[in-house]
Amino acid sequence: MKRFQGNPILEPDGTHRWESRRVFNAAVLRINKNNHILYRAMGQDGISRLGYATSSDGYNIDERLSLPAFEPANDTEKDGCEDPRLTLLDDTLVMAYTAFRNYGYQGVYQVSLTSINIKDFLSKRWTWGERLLAFPGIRNKDAMIFTRKLGGEYVMFHRLEPDICIARSDDLRKWYGLKFVMGPRMRSWDSWKVGAAGPPIELNEGWLFIYHGVSFEKIYSLGAALLDRNNPEEILYRSEEPILTPVEDYERFGKVPNVVFSCGSVLMDDKVLVYYGGADSVLCAATYDLSELLPKK
Repeated sequence: MKRFQGNPILEPDGTHRWESRRVFNAAVLRINKNNHILYRAMGQDGISRLGYATSSDGYNIDERLSLPAFEPANDTEKDGCEDPRLTLLDDTLVMAYTAFRNYGYQGVYQVSLTSINIKDFLSKRWTWGERLLAFPGIRNKDAMIFTRKLGGEYVMFHRLEPDICIARSDDLRKWYGLKFVMGPRMRSWDSWKVGAAGPPIELNEGWLFIYHGVSFEKIYSLGAALLDRNNPEEILYRSEEPILTPVEDYERFGKVPNVVFSCGSVLMDDKVLVYYGGADSVLCAATYDLSELLPKK
């Protein structure tokens, strides 16, 4: 991938206590010729909240709000709302995120869902709806929802460690049909665990799916897969080598070293623009020509 030369595109802001230490892992929605970025931020209290920024060209930030767009509101997410993924379904924007609660001796993370009317989101009226745990009491994360129904059902990818799994729903409240989709590969860059990035991009060839893989050396990299358009459980292609791996200092050194981690990407002028966190500390961007990501015929 081609990293943006101006990386990182977002860094901590010391004038805002809630995002003074780390800004990273961001969801993105492209609408009205703007990329609307919802990013994870941490301040002096160590609690994850979500900030909002926009970019018309995808790289340079045009607007960044001084207050969070989303923050913890109940006991299950008392210690953080982490790693958002955004899916637009008609006029409703659905957000999957990780609800985190620290019990001192251990941290409990669960998949949580909420939604907002797209007009309110674009107007920055943060009227988020009910917050629902998709799998109450189960440690689970890295969830994202496909951008349309498949077989009349909503489809979610999520991570029951170390695998990417699938679940389906009729109403975005109750989820069923949990099945394995993709797991780690031995002696590979994704040998320890794998997890979904943002919602996949639908193409004529199938769903272009960006995911992260972790090696036994705890190096987080990004890879790509192509999924069947009607049956995303069927993997048509999976990259043998990562499309992005930590090389730059802002990816190798930070709160968690050797990490590139994505929660969202968009298609812009036949290029896939991927937003990713570098070393769990800053937000970065990189692009790939779409033709290079697809398997050769």
